[in-house]
Amino acid sequence: MKIVLEKLSSTLLEEVNYTLSNGSETILLNDLIGKTISLNFTGTIFCSKCQVITKQSFGQGFCFSCFNTAPEASPCIIHPELCQAHLGIGRDIDYEERHHNQTHYVYLAATDRVKVGITRSTQIPTRWIDQGANAALIIAETPNRYTAGVIEVALKDFFVDKTNWQSMLKNIGDESIDLVEEKWMAHEQLPSDLAQYFTEDEEVLSLKYPVQNYPEQVQSMSFDKTAEISGELTGIRGQYLYLNGNQVLNIRRHTGYQIEFNY
Repeated sequence: MKIVLEKLSSTLLEEVNYTLSNGSETILLNDLIGKTISLNFTGTIFCSKCQVITKQSFGQGFCFSCFNTAPEASPCIIHPELCQAHLGIGRDIDYEERHHNQTHYVYLAATDRVKVGITRSTQIPTRWIDQGANAALIIAETPNRYTAGVIEVALKDFFVDKTNWQSMLKNIGDESIDLVEEKWMAHEQLPSDLAQYFTEDEEVLSLKYPVQNYPEQVQSMSFDKTAEISGELTGIRGQYLYLNGNQVLNIRRHTGYQIEFNY
C-alpha cells in the first residue's frame, strides 16, 4: 500500500503502542514486531503543509516556501524563547493563539542524562514518547510558549536540551537519575520571577518501549541514500523503527515521503 509518511502516533498502555496512518486506516506497528516489513520510497515528496510535490524536504516535512512562511515552522518551534504570540505577533496570529499562547509545561526527561524541554499541555505524554525518554517529570506550568522558553534557556547551564539519539536507541540510561531531586535543584537556580511557575507535582512517568533487544551499535537508514529499506521489525522507540536489530529509520525525519509499505 502507498503511504505518505507522517509522525508515528502513540498511546501509552503497559508499553507504548505505535500506529502508522494510511488515510483513514491505521496500522498497529506493535503487531508487526518480529515480522518482515518493507518500505520502498517512490521518489515523491509532498509538503506536509500545502501538499505540493517538492524535490527536497525542509524542517519537519515542508517545501521551501512553507518552511519560510508556515507558523508550524516558525523559529520559535526550535527556540521557544523567541515566541511573540503573547504580544500578538507571529506568522499566523490565529494559529499562534491556539498553539503558542496556551498553557505550556517545562519538564525534565531522563535517558543517559537529564534533558530539559517544553511542550503544550495537549502533548503530554506524546512529547516524551517521541523523544524516547525513559522517564519524565513536569517541573513548571506557564501561561504561554515564551515564558516556558525563557525558563528552558535559564536551565540550559545545568541540563542539556537535546536528546542523544544514539544513546537513546541503545538504551544507555543512568539509573541513578532522580528526577524529583533534579527538579528542586533546578528550582534553586532560578530567579523568583521564574521560580513562581514551578509546580509541586512530583509524579514521575516511566515509559517502556516495544523493543525486542537493544543493540550495542546502531546504523541509521535514510531514503535519501537508500530507496528500498526492509527487514525484520525488531522494535520501535521515539520515532525510530528498528530493523534487523541494529538498523534504525527515523519516520518523522521522512515526513511527506511517499512509500510503498508491505508486511
